[in-house]
Amino acid sequence: MMKPKILVVGSFVMDQIATTEIFPREGQTVLGKTFSKAPGGKGANQAVQMARLGADVTMVGKLGHDSNGEEMVKTCKEAGIHTEHIVYDDKLPSGCSVIILEEAPGKQTVNRIIVLSGSNMSITPDDVAFLKEKIAEYDLVVLQLEIPMEINELVARYAYEKGVPVMLNSAPSAPLSDELLSHLTYISPNEHEAYDMVGIRISHEDKGVNMEEAKAATAALKAKGVKNVLITLGEAGAILDTEKDGVFYSPCAENVMAVDPTAAGDSFVGALSVGLSCGWDYDETLKFANHTAALTVSGMGAMPSLPTLERVEAFLMERVGCVPDTSALKA
Repeated sequence: MMKPKILVVGSFVMDQIATTEIFPREGQTVLGKTFSKAPGGKGANQAVQMARLGADVTMVGKLGHDSNGEEMVKTCKEAGIHTEHIVYDDKLPSGCSVIILEEAPGKQTVNRIIVLSGSNMSITPDDVAFLKEKIAEYDLVVLQLEIPMEINELVARYAYEKGVPVMLNSAPSAPLSDELLSHLTYISPNEHEAYDMVGIRISHEDKGVNMEEAKAATAALKAKGVKNVLITLGEAGAILDTEKDGVFYSPCAENVMAVDPTAAGDSFVGALSVGLSCGWDYDETLKFANHTAALTVSGMGAMPSLPTLERVEAFLMERVGCVPDTSALKA
């Protein structure tokens, strides 16, 4: 079996991370603990995670002519990603973010993030026009919402016309057109983004969630035209409502201390996309994605914390005693 070929069209963001024991209130100044930088961005994070898990990944995005852009491309190349279709803006800087991590003693780390889009929002239709024909070469196309909506709509249409499945990680929240939704095979919001789209709040109960509310939210999204709906539920795991095979739920890996939750969602979507492209069953795929994300939150920084296939396999064997058939990822 060939390695799955996955195309990611999305963002690059250099994360600038400050840690503090307390978020400052309005008008308040607090002393922080540490500062660091790490490559990130939803598109690049997901691409790197897929590549570290063994997929054959191509990344399309836009950078500025600056040191942040150079570092992000270097990280992608080191992961084995094809970077020849990355383009550059002659005026705007590469995207960056400011991340504040609250590390209160005895509590899980929580974050707040401000993204400065820079060159991510200057991608043009001409930059992706080559995909109209080339997109047929891929097994899956993965999109997010940190680039212009018209680019997501255009790429999704190209893929749909060639019969290539499309995964949209609908983050951060934004209105989605009926046309875009009709071209998606999978959509993967978190519970807050799902609420913004359908107005159904999913209640948490101990370590689980109200399943009736979760199922109502996935059904409402399917009613908008998406074939398969995945909603991530934070510490409660994830629910997947499929076109033909019913609803699947998978809890998070237990007893994992979150050091930095920044890239957890991207790690999950990357691993989910790999599992779907390998043809694993839904239970295996969700379990694989949840354990991949659990390893990610246990490390600091977005891309630096994304685990390799070997680490995920070892973690799965330790926790559940089995792994999916990963032979295609090692071809």
